Amino acid sequence: MEPTAPAIEVVGLTKRYGERLAVDGISLSVGVGEVFGLLGPNGAGKTTTVEILEGYRQPDSGSVRVLGLDPSRDAKVLHPQIGVMLQEGGLYPGVKPLEVLQLFASYYDNADDPERLLQLVGLDDARKTLVRRLSGGQCQRLSLALALIGRPRLVFLDEPTAGMDPRARATTWQLVRELRDDGVTIVLTTHAMDEAEHICDRVAIVDHGRIVAAGSPMELTERVGHEEISFNAAAGLDRRRLGDALGLVGDAVAEIRPGDYVIAAASTPTLLADLTAWLRDEDISLGDLRTGRRSLEEVFLRMTSEGRPQQGRRPEDQQA
Repeated sequence: MEPTAPAIEVVGLTKRYGERLAVDGISLSVGVGEVFGLLGPNGAGKTTTVEILEGYRQPDSGSVRVLGLDPSRDAKVLHPQIGVMLQEGGLYPGVKPLEVLQLFASYYDNADDPERLLQLVGLDDARKTLVRRLSGGQCQRLSLALALIGRPRLVFLDEPTAGMDPRARATTWQLVRELRDDGVTIVLTTHAMDEAEHICDRVAIVDHGRIVAAGSPMELTERVGHEEISFNAAAGLDRRRLGDALGLVGDAVAEIRPGDYVIAAASTPTLLADLTAWLRDEDISLGDLRTGRRSLEEVFLRMTSEGRPQQGRRPEDQQA
């Protein structure tokens, strides 16, 4: 692969399962040494897309190049260059972490040091514990180490911090950043929007097999709208009446989840005072109150079927 070529290049990818179109014309490009997040609700087409990139599933149409190779035709050449971290499964329950790392190391010509990786992911204290006795978070850390044992140029991470405690989560985030700094390309799928916001250089939000938004987390949060007020209160507020009381028009007040509200307006002192006064008069307790740009999670909910997005409008096949 040429040094300037993308690590991943996908154009017009489609995949059907019977009558269901799981991947509908996805196009994306991932640069070398980039952390790229593939986000979307369950059933959006993320897993199918990643499995095609890994060479484990055949596309129906479209062009796919991974590290300059065709994942289907060149699987034997590609697989030693990639690492795959599954969300669950793939571990031998009756062995110990160091033993399974040593086993996987034997599959590669230039494997990393199992002892080093064991310490890197924070499992040195669990080296004598059978895999079946590891906690969920410890299994995740072992899966990460196994994905890195072959010194891959490209790593696929599926929900990498699921089940981890806050300290292990922060350690994993830092490890991902260090891999990126070393030129390793990382494709990350996660439902943790704060994770994507913190460690991804760019993300693509997928819904119903299509990319509905793409860009850096900051670009997406600013693109959907910068100024807003978010607050928590009782679910099912009369949003139209609240909007009228605040002097707003249209659907300026949205309930993105039960009890979580967003007001699409600048957080002026007058508007904040009117909001708290209306809640007081209605005898409604105010929870968390935030002002500023939307979080990536709020963008995600607005852009996907989970957030009832722009119905009937097909995005302009945005390329990530």
